[in-house]
Amino acid sequence: MNNPLLDTATLPSFSRILPEHVEPAVDACLADCRETIARLTEGVAVPTWETLIEPLDEVDDRLNRVWSPVGHLNAVMNSDTLRAAYNACLPKLSAYGTEVGQNESLMRAYQAVAAQEHLNPAQRKLLENALRDFHLSGVDLPTEKKARYKEITQELSRLTSTYSENLLDATNAWSKHLDDPSALAGLPESARELARQSAEQQGLSGWRFTLDLPSYLPVMTYADDQDLRRELYEAYGTRASDQGPHAGRWDNGEIMEQILALRHELARLLGFANYAERSLATKMASSPQEVMAFLADLAERSLEQARCELAQLEAFAREHHGVERLEPWDIAYYSEKLRLHRYQISQEELRPYFPISRVLTGLFGVVERLFGVRIQEVEELDTYHPHVRFFEIRDGASGSLRGQFYLDPYARANKRGGAWMDVCVNRMHTSRCDQIPVAYLVCNFSPPVGDKPSLLTHQEVQTLFHEFGHGLHHLLTTIDYPGVAGINGVPWDAVELPSQFMENWCWERASLDLFAAHWQTGEPLPDRLYTRMIAAKNFQSAMQMVRQLEFAMFDFRLHLDYDPALGGRVYDILEQVREQVAVIRPPAFHRFAHGFSHIFAGGYAAGYYSYKWAEVLSADAFSLFEERGVFDPAAGQAFRENILEKGGSEDAMVLYVRFRGRQPQTDALLRHSGIAA
Repeated sequence: MNNPLLDTATLPSFSRILPEHVEPAVDACLADCRETIARLTEGVAVPTWETLIEPLDEVDDRLNRVWSPVGHLNAVMNSDTLRAAYNACLPKLSAYGTEVGQNESLMRAYQAVAAQEHLNPAQRKLLENALRDFHLSGVDLPTEKKARYKEITQELSRLTSTYSENLLDATNAWSKHLDDPSALAGLPESARELARQSAEQQGLSGWRFTLDLPSYLPVMTYADDQDLRRELYEAYGTRASDQGPHAGRWDNGEIMEQILALRHELARLLGFANYAERSLATKMASSPQEVMAFLADLAERSLEQARCELAQLEAFAREHHGVERLEPWDIAYYSEKLRLHRYQISQEELRPYFPISRVLTGLFGVVERLFGVRIQEVEELDTYHPHVRFFEIRDGASGSLRGQFYLDPYARANKRGGAWMDVCVNRMHTSRCDQIPVAYLVCNFSPPVGDKPSLLTHQEVQTLFHEFGHGLHHLLTTIDYPGVAGINGVPWDAVELPSQFMENWCWERASLDLFAAHWQTGEPLPDRLYTRMIAAKNFQSAMQMVRQLEFAMFDFRLHLDYDPALGGRVYDILEQVREQVAVIRPPAFHRFAHGFSHIFAGGYAAGYYSYKWAEVLSADAFSLFEERGVFDPAAGQAFRENILEKGGSEDAMVLYVRFRGRQPQTDALLRHSGIAA
C-alpha cells in the first residue's frame, strides 16, 4: 500500500490520507523508532550529541510528522472510521512513550552526553529537560511499578480521548429548529442568516440553531425569548452529562472520576503527594501554595468589584426591564442591554468593520511592523477542506523562509469547538536535515453566508490575534533542536505569554487603522465607535476575572485535594470554590465540569491557572510598548529575540527578564483589566 502518511519529506497530502493508512503508518514508525533506540544504546562507545541526540530527534520527528495530521484531522474532520483508527493508535503511542521514558540505557546515554563540555545553552536545556522527564516517566521505579505506570498512562490516553468524543457527539446531537419568525426577536441579522443557512444545509425550512458557539452565543446574548435562552442554556450546560435533553447518553461523569483517580495514583507512584505537585514539576510556579496564593490574591483584589458589577446589572434589569430576579440564562442578555445603555455599543455594531480578510491583512501588518517579517498566502496547496488557507512567513530583511501555517477559520459539523494552534512540523537542523516549522491555526468563526463575507465580532478578532501569538512562538523560533524549539519545552504557565500579548493590538487605534473598515463601504472604524469601544473595554471585567479564577481554583483543587477514599468530589469542590470566588451561581442541573475539556481532555490539568499567570507576564510585557509606542521597533525586536525566537531553550523567567529588564509586576494586569490595585 502506498501510504501518504509515510511520505514525510513534504507537507501532509491531506486529500490522499484515509483512515486505513493510519495504523500501518504508526506501526512502521514505531518499529523504526525502537530499532533506532536499540542500535544507539547497545554497546556504543561514548555517545555524543551528533551520534545520539540528532538521530533520536530525526526518528521522533518522523513519528510526529506521521501522527500530527492524524490528530489534526480527528479534531477538525471527525468521522467514525477516522476516530476508530485514531483510538487504535493511542495505546501504542502511550506504550512507546512510557517505554522510552523508562529506558535506563537511554537515560545513561543522555547523562553521558550531558556530562560533556562544548554544549551550547539550548543543548544543555534540552538534556536537562530530558533527564527530568526520565524521572517523571518512572525510570527509577521498581519493575512492577513501572508496569503500573505504563497501564495508567495508556488508560488515561484512552479516557481523555473518550471524554473529548463524548463532548463532540453531545454538541453535534442537539439542535433547535424554528419556523416561527417571532421566536427570533432580538437576534441580529448575522445570527438569523447563519441559522437559515444551517437549516438549508439540513434540508429544512426556517432556522436551525446548534450548540456551536457562533450559533449559541448570539441566542444567549440577544434573543428576547427567555424560554429559548433557557432551552439552549440547559442543552449547552448539560452536554455529555447525566442531566439535560440527552441525559446519560454521553455521560462523562464516571470518566472524570477515573481520570482523577488515575492521575492521583500516577503522581503518588512518582513520589508526589498529589497530581498538582506533579503538574508543577514542569512549570514556572514552584509550589501548590504559590499557585493558590496567586489565585487568592487576584480574587481578593477583584471580588468586591465583581459583586458591585452584578448588583449594577440586577438594578438595571429591575429598573429598565421590570425583572425582579436574574436567572443564569439572563446574564448575557441583560449585560448586553446594559452595555448598550451605558456605552451605546454592541459587538454586533462592530462586526461589519471586521471582515475576516481585512482582519488577516491587519494582523499580518501588525506582525510585520513589530517583528520585521513578511506573510503571504500560498495558493494551490493540498488541504482537507475548501475553507482552509495556507501562508508562509519570511524574514523581512533577508527574505528567507521562516515558517508556514494552515488557517482553518470557520465552525462546521464534526469539528471540535474552540480555537487553538497546533504543531504540524517542528523546526529542526541536523547534519542530515534542515526543516522549517509549520503550524495549524484553528478557529470556529461564523462562515460566510451567501455573498456576505465572514464578519467577526471584536471578541473573535482578539481570538485570532491570540492564536496567532502561539503561532509566532512556534514559527519564529531560531532553535534547531525540536525539544526546545518554538512552544516545545516552554513551561505551560509561560506558554500563553505571546498569545495574550498579541491581543493588546486589537485595542490600539494605530493598529486598528490597519484593518478595521466597513466590509461594504470601506469606511474606517469611526472615532465615535472606537471611543465607545475603549470605554466599554473593561465592562464587567471583574466578573470575568472571578469567573476565570473559579475555573483555575476548581481545576487546581480537584488535583491538589484528591482523596482516593472520597473520590473526585467534582461538584462538591466546585461548590466550595464558588462559595469563595463566584458571584453568579448556576442552577443545580448545570454540569460545567462534564464539558471542561481543557483539564479533562486538553493539557491544562492542574494548570488552568496558567492563563492568569501568563496574563501577568503579557500585561507587564505590553507596558513596555505603552511606554515607548505600540510599534516601537526596538521593543518589538527585543520581544522577538528574547521570547519568540528562544522557545524553551532557556529558563522562562531568565528570558523574560532579559526582554523586560526586570521581573514582571501584577499591577499592569489589574490596570489593563480596570480593577483597582
